[in-house]
Amino acid sequence: MTSETPRPITAVIREAGASFFPIALIARLPFAMLVVGVLSLVVSARGSLQLGGLTSAMVGLGTAAFGWALGMAADRFGQRPVLLVAGIANSIALFAMAAVVYTSAPDATVLAIAFLIGATAPQVSSMSRTRLAAIVTRVVPVQFRGRTMNTAMAYESAADEIVFVFGPFIVGVIGSLISPAASVWAAGALILFFVTAFALHHTGRTPTVRTEAGAVDQAPFRELLHGRLLILVLAVFGIGGFFGSTLSSLTSYMNDAGTPERAGLLYGVMGVSSAVLALGVAALPASFGLNARSLSFSAILACGAVAFQFVSSDLTVAAALFLAGAGIGPTFVSIYGLAVARSPHGRSNTVMTVLSSMVQVGQAAAAAITGHLAETYGTATAWASVLGFVGVLAVAVVLNAVLFREEPHAA
Repeated sequence: MTSETPRPITAVIREAGASFFPIALIARLPFAMLVVGVLSLVVSARGSLQLGGLTSAMVGLGTAAFGWALGMAADRFGQRPVLLVAGIANSIALFAMAAVVYTSAPDATVLAIAFLIGATAPQVSSMSRTRLAAIVTRVVPVQFRGRTMNTAMAYESAADEIVFVFGPFIVGVIGSLISPAASVWAAGALILFFVTAFALHHTGRTPTVRTEAGAVDQAPFRELLHGRLLILVLAVFGIGGFFGSTLSSLTSYMNDAGTPERAGLLYGVMGVSSAVLALGVAALPASFGLNARSLSFSAILACGAVAFQFVSSDLTVAAALFLAGAGIGPTFVSIYGLAVARSPHGRSNTVMTVLSSMVQVGQAAAAAITGHLAETYGTATAWASVLGFVGVLAVAVVLNAVLFREEPHAA
């Protein structure tokens, strides 16, 4: 690389354009607001914690059921039309929820709208990853591609952590200052404006590749079912399970202390260390490959999960969360890096949305299971459930390292 040649990451930023990053960041913010915003709204309007929990679960179920379908549609028709349709539909569903929940409409109607909210949620995070991966492949020389791809995925994971922390916080602020309905209206407005902007951004106009006969040029569907991808799906399910079980356990712990409203603040500690360490992964040497990273950092996460079993004060809880976050961010980066390298030709949107959807499935399943354990057997049992979901992740990363060789330039 000569002095006249721009650094690879600079070339990626130049190709994406300066506006891409703030637009993509804000466009994914409403997704982090959906579950908490809908939960707060339903509990406030209908006075039922049980219905609120069911409504949140329906949002997650809708995302799990149709998130992958949006990815497949993007691979076939391009991101732009899919995002435009999904964004408009999602905004309408959110506005409908804010209006219907205060009427005498039956609970089933509220649950149906919640399912639609999840089903139409624009998969901005997954599609942003796909765009950056395509840019890296297109503009970066092969000898620099591995490290640059790792930097791009590190940024994406850090961006996810940022919205993961601030999304629920914004819901709480708007709900406290105005009303719970206002936070849902705000999420709908953000989607309508910023998801549209993300869809219309020049990085979204890359056409699908077609054969000479005019058919979409992509690998057969059966390649999505290969073990090298399914093992990554299991891994992100374990990560989602960790998120859901940790939040439910933390809420139970803080409720025992009489300050349940502080659970979100403490939970943010994990997001901070996760985002910082996710960005730091880009500085690791290429010789420290993605398989080795996933093993090493998931071990750090496991140490955090073990530390949860011995917490006795807010300070020790914060320390355990910080330790767990230091493991979860880099593990996420490593798994998504492997997913980029292993995505079948023409199927990258599908792979990314499947992984994102499985995080939601794991989170929803863990929240339900851990919530039941906490209510029935107490907070100590809830904390123990975190170990079970971390165990799922551990099995996945070990099997991945043993069974599947790392792809060239994956790190």
